[in-house]
Formats: sequence, structure tokens, C-alpha cells
Amino acid sequence: MRVFQMTQFGLEHLKSAEQPEPVVTPGMVLIRVHAVSLNYRDLLVVKGQYNPKMQLPRIPCSDGAGEVVAVGDGVGQVKVGDRVCGIFMQRWLDGPLTAEKSKAALGGDVDGMLAEYVLLSEDGVVRFPEHLSYEEAATLPCAGVTAWNALHYGGNPARPLHPDETVLIQGTGGVSIFALQFAKLLGARVIGTSSSEEKLARAYSMGLNTGCNYRERPEWSRWVTEVTDGLGADRIIEVGGAGTFGQSLRAARVEGMVAQIGVLSGATSPEPLALTPILHKQLRVQGIYVGSRAMFEQMNVAIAEAQLHPVVDKAFAFEQARDAFSHMQSAAHFGKIVIRVAAA
Repeated sequence: MRVFQMTQFGLEHLKSAEQPEPVVTPGMVLIRVHAVSLNYRDLLVVKGQYNPKMQLPRIPCSDGAGEVVAVGDGVGQVKVGDRVCGIFMQRWLDGPLTAEKSKAALGGDVDGMLAEYVLLSEDGVVRFPEHLSYEEAATLPCAGVTAWNALHYGGNPARPLHPDETVLIQGTGGVSIFALQFAKLLGARVIGTSSSEEKLARAYSMGLNTGCNYRERPEWSRWVTEVTDGLGADRIIEVGGAGTFGQSLRAARVEGMVAQIGVLSGATSPEPLALTPILHKQLRVQGIYVGSRAMFEQMNVAIAEAQLHPVVDKAFAFEQARDAFSHMQSAAHFGKIVIRVAAA
């Protein structure tokens, strides 16, 4: 079978290779992968910036969707022909995250989905809604579940979003667009930032209530205060990292929550960070590290009921995998980037 793997860090070292097709063992399911989607984490993995000590070679990509083509002895949760996704952390099935559950993350601790066939535990896969294509379903495991967790749980104990609250999204990448879609399902007001008027226009068409071009207003936290009548946002989907975290604190309302998810602007900042807003506003800063299988299944029910479709920016052929990563690196995308592995 064909795979893409890196034997050294660096996008130039992500190369196609041939490997034996996995052999089914008890409790495991063999999946013919149809589509894979990219997350910023995947780009960091390939570049060696996510875990420089990662053992190589490694097949990247946490997110993929495919068809079950064989099952091992004892498998009862899925059957041949089922359309499934792998879950991000293969051991986080339910309940709070623990150190043990955080291990075995696809495309990091273990090989990922950028292959024609993958072998996963039956507990490590979920069926996806019937109305979705493989390409759409491939966007769900990381970005979709992360946004769902941030809005419906927001840590332990759970703190679900209320319909009368305001959500701030940053940019128009995968997590932010899923957060827009899910927040609108809940009836919340959604405001957002972007460097592109064109992207903001697309977000308006999806229900964004108001937007800010941060190229024109670099101190966008002041804009948030203005459009919320001086209150600030109830929940902030913080994907920027160190470069935006300070403004997120200033943009949050009293007793609001900053869902810290991404590091698009970097994990460290050369500027000192003022922590006083956390104290003065009694803010809750909650790290969001994807979510459990149970969250994934709950999200799928809501997606099916709403007949919601994930936003796919562009789909690349399997042979163009490196081009897909380059597109991710350019930050030109709106929604998710997909790689087609097999014909649907």
C-alpha cells in the first residue's frame, strides 16, 4: 500500500513510500482510507516543531475517514462496509482526559491516517453521519471535536454555551469555522476576526453577526468591547496562541472563558504578558485538547439532526500531499484542507 511518511523533519522530507498492508488482529478493524484532512498540528509535526523528539519514520495526519474492509475476532461495534473516522486520541473514550488517555494520538504518538489502509482498535473508530461525504467526514476528528468540546464542555466540569452568549472566533480556519457553525446551532451570537474582507464576507453568509479586519484594527480587543456594549465576549475560541492571547484576555467579559486551543502565532511571545485581566475579570482560561470518543459521537448526532456540512476549502490528490501541506502553511484556506486517498 502507499503511504506518506517522513524519515526526517521538514516538508521536503515528506515522501511517498510502499508498505505492506496491515494484517487484521483480534479487536482491530482494517480501514480503507478515502480522505484525510489537515490540521495545523500536522504541519508542526512534519516540520519537527510539535515534538522534536518524535521517533521516525512517522506517517502524519490525525484525521481521516474511510470504509471498514475487514474486522478481527471479537469485533462487535462495527462491521465490514461501515463508513468511519478514527478518533484523535485512541485511548480517550469518555470522561475527563488523563495522562494515560492522552497517549496514542494519531499522527503523533503513533502512525496517522495518510495511508491507503490503517489498522485501528474498534474502540478507536466512530461511524459518521450518512449525509456526509468521506471528504467532509475527514474534517471531523480534530477540528470538529475541538470546537464541540470548547462550546459544549469547556473543561471539567462541563460549562455549556448558552443561547444568549457571544462567541468570538479568530480567523476562518477549521476550528473557528466549526465553532461558528456549532454556536449558531445553539442560537448564540458569533463575532470574528480575519485579515481578509473576502473571508469575512463568506463567514457572514454562514451566520457571523459581525466581523473585524485585524489588519485595519490591530487592537481588535477594543473592537470586541465596542460591539458588545462594553461587556466583552462570553467565550473566546483562542487559536492564535501567544501572539493573540493577551488581546483575548482583554476582549473577554467578566467571568468569561478563553478556550485556549491553538498556537498559530507561536507558543511564546517576545512581549510581556499582562495577567491582570484574569484576576480582575475572574476569567476562566481552559486548555482544549480535542475531545473524547463520547464527545465525537454526541457531535455526530447534532450534525446529523441539523444536516450540517463541514466547509472544505480545497481537496488535493494523494500524490499532491506536500502541496496540501504547503497550502496549509500559506494560511490562505477557509475551513478545511482535504487530501483524497481513494476514490469514493
